[in-house]
Amino acid sequence: MSQDTYDNPLISRYATREMAVLFGQRTRIGAWRRLWLWLAEAEQELGLDISDEQIAEMREHLDDIDFEAAAKYERELRHDVMAHVHALGDVAPKARPIIHLGATSCYVTDNGDLMVLRDALDLIARRLAAVILALADFAEKHRDLPCLGYTHFQPAQPTTVGKRATLWAYDLVLDLEEVETRRERLKARSAKGTTGTQASFLQLFDGDHEKVRTLERRIAQKMGFDGVYAVTGQTYPRKVDVMILDALSGVAQSCHKAATDIRLLAHRKEMEEPFEESQIGSSAMPYKRNPMRCERMCGLARFVMSLASSGAATAATQWMERTLDDSANRRLTLAQAFLAADATLNIYLNVARGLVVYPAVIARSLQEELPFMATESILMEAVRQGGDRQELHEAIRQHSHAAAATVKRRGLANDLIDRLKADARFAKVNIDSLLDADKFIGRAPQQVDAFIANVVGPIRQRHSDAGAQASDLHV
Repeated sequence: MSQDTYDNPLISRYATREMAVLFGQRTRIGAWRRLWLWLAEAEQELGLDISDEQIAEMREHLDDIDFEAAAKYERELRHDVMAHVHALGDVAPKARPIIHLGATSCYVTDNGDLMVLRDALDLIARRLAAVILALADFAEKHRDLPCLGYTHFQPAQPTTVGKRATLWAYDLVLDLEEVETRRERLKARSAKGTTGTQASFLQLFDGDHEKVRTLERRIAQKMGFDGVYAVTGQTYPRKVDVMILDALSGVAQSCHKAATDIRLLAHRKEMEEPFEESQIGSSAMPYKRNPMRCERMCGLARFVMSLASSGAATAATQWMERTLDDSANRRLTLAQAFLAADATLNIYLNVARGLVVYPAVIARSLQEELPFMATESILMEAVRQGGDRQELHEAIRQHSHAAAATVKRRGLANDLIDRLKADARFAKVNIDSLLDADKFIGRAPQQVDAFIANVVGPIRQRHSDAGAQASDLHV
């Protein structure tokens, strides 16, 4: 790798090799050559004068791509598809006359992209499933560990550490459903012709419409698709790209949200991402344990979210049957959205499998706020013991404000319980019995159990290999 020119960090630092290979040129041009082979096979099956020898010659050279020769042709021809037509023709000279017969460039570029997008969505689905399962394991382990809940990032009714993890997991479950839907609804462009009218193929088959329709279906089947887009211009509908980018944006949003939560909890010293023995948190402050994995997740996720708008703008500006301003943009946005989403999920998996919980700190944080949360139970019990509800409510209000002032202005511990115990109006109430945190978490543990059984269970069955997904990070 040259150190003199820009290097894409998505490749060198973040994305997995599996995703990087999917969007590599060898995969892309390999798909083109297969598409040329499948076109020739289907045309031969439907009666065109294409010999078995020509087919065999093309099949022999699906993967021995001479990229230098293709680059030389492209400098001369200024056309990437024709450059590779010539490069394949050089090694398959008998097949040269029938390579790309009747096709337009989008036959290979769009169909090839659809094949890559299909495989990339499959990979993202596996990554999502792996993180969901890791979070489910974490949630199950901490299903009944009470912790302080937050709304508006202010103390609220308690929940459990496991229940909070199900919130992170469920966001990803919804993302998985969307990704799988996008994958399921992908179709082939197949053999549509220059402006989508199939005129060139109709001419090849002497006006036989049924043969043209059959050609289209057979190529789609060879590509591994169940159907073709009903109508197209020169390209498959760019709305498809928008829908895929939106799905990836949704994945990124979920990752960003969870990573931010973990960063906030790390600040409170309640939970943190894994930290390796020799890892350095800061070059200046040796004591630091910065949440760098979650910070990286947020940074990459923001990038993915930003790309969705580019896909929308591209789809909106495809004049008539198509304009070529989509080409350069799509080369960047589609590949990089998948690479960045893949990287974000890989980091998430690493974090989810190594999350560190500090129960003592969590308990202390909860106990500092629990007195305020217990006031309703204390009020109800005092009323049951014969007290006046309105008088008791006012007493609790005054004691609560005084205790809050003690905490905020003097930096002292919350003394609300001591104040209530010293108030004769609450003398008949066993206040200590009402301060059990387990009494304030509602059905959180049971909700965790139900979520794992009913929601995660089917995902575990569909993605039985998800537990083997890698989580090693480059840096």
